[in-house]
Amino acid sequence: MLPVHPKALLALADGTVFTGISIGAIGQTTGEVVFNTALTGYQEILTDPSYCQQIVTLTYPHIGNTGINAEDVEASRIHAAGLIIKDLPLLASNFRSSETLSQYLNREGTVAIAELDTRALTRRLRTHGAQNGCIVALPAGEFITDAHRERALTAAKAAPSMAGADLAKVVSAKSPYAWTQTEWQLGFGYGEQIAPRFHVVAYDFGVKHNILRMLSARGCKITVVPAQTPASDVFKLKP
Repeated sequence: MLPVHPKALLALADGTVFTGISIGAIGQTTGEVVFNTALTGYQEILTDPSYCQQIVTLTYPHIGNTGINAEDVEASRIHAAGLIIKDLPLLASNFRSSETLSQYLNREGTVAIAELDTRALTRRLRTHGAQNGCIVALPAGEFITDAHRERALTAAKAAPSMAGADLAKVVSAKSPYAWTQTEWQLGFGYGEQIAPRFHVVAYDFGVKHNILRMLSARGCKITVVPAQTPASDVFKLKP
């Protein structure tokens, strides 16, 4: 028996409305709607801090084939405001997978929509530029009404512009920390830095974990500091 997903809709600030199904948390989210053309790496994209307050459209049609694992993340949580995809596969299969994409989105409280025309959406964004939008994911058994459409359109138009927004304050670490994890290897997982040759202080304006892993793998002792850290405090660390 095929799974039955709740209904969902996406409204853009220009008045365009798409309908689909909910594959994540129930509720509503707003943000700047953008697109990403990568064929793989949906887990890394969702956790990439650079997508903070953005709703990400993935143009590759089948997303979720390999499920979710505990290793392929760029941050400790999902930073994207929402997710838009064409098709969610019925089966997720990979030797590292611990849960499905839908389970992950629900656990993280991330609103997401599938089964809409992502090609048409991408063409609109490509032609007219990124714009604000709102995803409304309904509870099971509810149907989309004109009231839901109006609510989503109102929220999309009222969403704040990202122009000039200080997102570094949102995504940055709150206190300094040391990073020792190195790059992932098949059969071994992530390694640990044991003999650093250089001390690098990395400002966290939304740094991705994989950048830190690569620096660590190349002999760097890494201290990550918040975005607002004064230069005088960095010099005290003697990088």
